[in-house]
Amino acid sequence: MKKKADIKELVKLKYGEIALQNQNSSCCSSGCCCSPDGAHSIMSEDYTQLEGYNADADLGLGCGLPTKFANIKKGDTVVDLGSGAGNDCFIARQEVGESGKVIGIDFTPQMIAKAEENAKKRGFDNIEFRIGDIEDMPVDDNWADVVVSNCVLNLLPRKDKIFHEIFRVLKPGGHFCISDIVINGELPPSLSEAVEMFVGCIAGAITKDEYIGEITKAGFKQIEILKENNIILPDDLLSKYKSNDSVEAIESKSFEIISITVRGIK
Repeated sequence: MKKKADIKELVKLKYGEIALQNQNSSCCSSGCCCSPDGAHSIMSEDYTQLEGYNADADLGLGCGLPTKFANIKKGDTVVDLGSGAGNDCFIARQEVGESGKVIGIDFTPQMIAKAEENAKKRGFDNIEFRIGDIEDMPVDDNWADVVVSNCVLNLLPRKDKIFHEIFRVLKPGGHFCISDIVINGELPPSLSEAVEMFVGCIAGAITKDEYIGEITKAGFKQIEILKENNIILPDDLLSKYKSNDSVEAIESKSFEIISITVRGIK
């Protein structure tokens, strides 16, 4: 079993590689949960219809549309966790308008650089990108109206600390809207420990009940799952990690991988 620190360094390394790739050879064209060689797009969501969408900021690493369901209003302050090249930040910026503020947080320097370049191209002066750890955010207490995140939190080992941090930075009455990956059942070790699965949003996932439980323990109220989709792993990906435990688990359908979009209020 990989140590928590090793997992985070692995994620940072692989997402740094993705950030340096050309858009046309990025991890996936429009979906989440892919292998680093770009071979698979398991979950696809269409961002192109959302106002504020910028194709060069979309590296295809999401598993939902959290900004679509986040009820962001003009003048809001928004924090995007795991902001990548800035995709959700630019959509949130369209929602908050000139009077609002958006901060993107990412622990990958290459992603921060790419996001800042994308913002500079567009002359945006109310978006800021900060390098930092989601488990210890560089954001003041009671600062944000809305926190969003897209297929990131499951990559990190300390879900308990993450949701307490989200609670800390939100204003009283503020809310989060997060798209993420959860599981029902248990992934076989040969799948859960695969590098592709870490970068593809799957291996760090916990069960849906555990995930909602961590949100509840952090103090959030009115927790609501807004959207839910099953994710089917393609046969060619599964064949790379075939072992006795994975074959048995797959054939018995002893686990499900699910994309959820969930909202909660402080």
